Amino acid sequence: MIREQYRPTDYIDFSDENNVESMLNALSRVKEKLGRTYNLKIGDQEITTEDTFTSFNPGNIDEVIGHFQKAGEREADMAIEAAFEAFKSWSGVSAEERADYLFKASDIMRDRRMELMAWMVYEVGKSWAEADGDVAETIDFLEFYGQEALRYAGRKEVVSFNGESPYMEYIPLGVGVIIPPWNFPFAITSGMATAAIVSGNTIVLKPSSDAPATAYQLVSIMEEVGLPPGVLNFLTGPGALAGEKLVRHPKTRFISFTGSMEVGLGINKAAAEMADGQVWIKRVVAEMGGKDAIIVDSEANLEEAAVGVVTSAFGYNGQKCSACSRLIVVEDVHEKLMKKVIEKTSALSLGDPADKANFMGPVINESSMRKIEKYVEIGKKEGELLIGGERGEGNGYYYKPTIFGGIDRRARLAQEEIFGPVLAVIKAKDFDDALDIANDTVFGLTGAVYTDNKDKWEKATREFHVGNLYLNRKCTGALVGVHPFGGFNMSGTDSKAGGADYLLLFQQAKSISVKL
Repeated sequence: MIREQYRPTDYIDFSDENNVESMLNALSRVKEKLGRTYNLKIGDQEITTEDTFTSFNPGNIDEVIGHFQKAGEREADMAIEAAFEAFKSWSGVSAEERADYLFKASDIMRDRRMELMAWMVYEVGKSWAEADGDVAETIDFLEFYGQEALRYAGRKEVVSFNGESPYMEYIPLGVGVIIPPWNFPFAITSGMATAAIVSGNTIVLKPSSDAPATAYQLVSIMEEVGLPPGVLNFLTGPGALAGEKLVRHPKTRFISFTGSMEVGLGINKAAAEMADGQVWIKRVVAEMGGKDAIIVDSEANLEEAAVGVVTSAFGYNGQKCSACSRLIVVEDVHEKLMKKVIEKTSALSLGDPADKANFMGPVINESSMRKIEKYVEIGKKEGELLIGGERGEGNGYYYKPTIFGGIDRRARLAQEEIFGPVLAVIKAKDFDDALDIANDTVFGLTGAVYTDNKDKWEKATREFHVGNLYLNRKCTGALVGVHPFGGFNMSGTDSKAGGADYLLLFQQAKSISVKL
């Protein structure tokens, strides 16, 4: 299948009433599908278990999204074995054929774009714009990785040598365990899964229990395009299942994980322990947490900075690993900037994300709500509450955008990942001090600097230790192929998802030489 050269997908224009009507119709169609029961998919079988669990709408906690099987160790072992058996044939399928599955799936996603968005509005509380970005990124992942697989295919030239004909080629690893998060339940899930598959591997997909219905949409589409049984196995159940059985299984060759630092470190440790019968060192691809900072310098455009800060801090309620959770302001402009930030934050609309008018919806679950409330109480002791600090109205997990001023650089609010709509504001003496504060964390995922001084751009480029640095723009919204995504330090293994190196993480190089 011939494809045009990759470019990022355009977002939907919801100022067009035709698009608004189409989205409302999609929400109605998906609503009719809520409440169904979904089975495990292992090889060519659909499996049920004795126990199930339920996915609820966080914006309307009485609304059931779906019922899912609670897999145990037996089903986990079955899934790994099915993937292991399928690998024997799938690893020999040409890159062109594997890429075609992704391209066909991408075309279906374009056709059903708004329905896929609607699933995320209901299941994880995404606004229309956030859901649109999620689906657009998914399409981009499939297009980009499909084309990247073709680039990696075939013999690669090496240094010539008299009397020999040497070359190198990339081959797949084996069976992978894919453990995605709930906050980008279609994009990150699909990107992690299809990158492994198009590289010639087979996988067991263990989605978050907060977003299994959205992950199922990927599984259904890949079935529709004819992906062979066993290449993608779908296993729902408790999180411990992944760490205790799937990660430790001797036939697991690699683990691709996106989530918290604590869970990621646990997976890395478990993967390093040799299991009986294991014949390889397991590879771990981990994208973990962040405590991302935006620096606003005294030479910045404060209006643009305020917009970038508020969007980065409160887009999808701060539930992004790239979200701005620390605002570091040079003291000369602190008062002026904060007036703008507070004003723009107070104008944000909070409510049911099915309503296009709402910028913010619910946080994901009751546990997240309790964690946010705990940190708000901590913030009241560590600084000054400037806005928010309380639950919003509605039959869901709504929390108002919250900002604390006067936070010390070493305070808990400045060091610990909250994953919610809570922003800590830290005052810096000057630009150099701001950089020191920004780097004073165990994380290193994203960061942004607002300044019109190009010398300071250069200094930030050298010294701001993050995997994704943005100058005069927000610190969220990485685009596939444009901003390869991954962080330093405790933010993970710097995977650079959506970049030219990403598929290398799911392959290994084999050197071959023929004596002439």
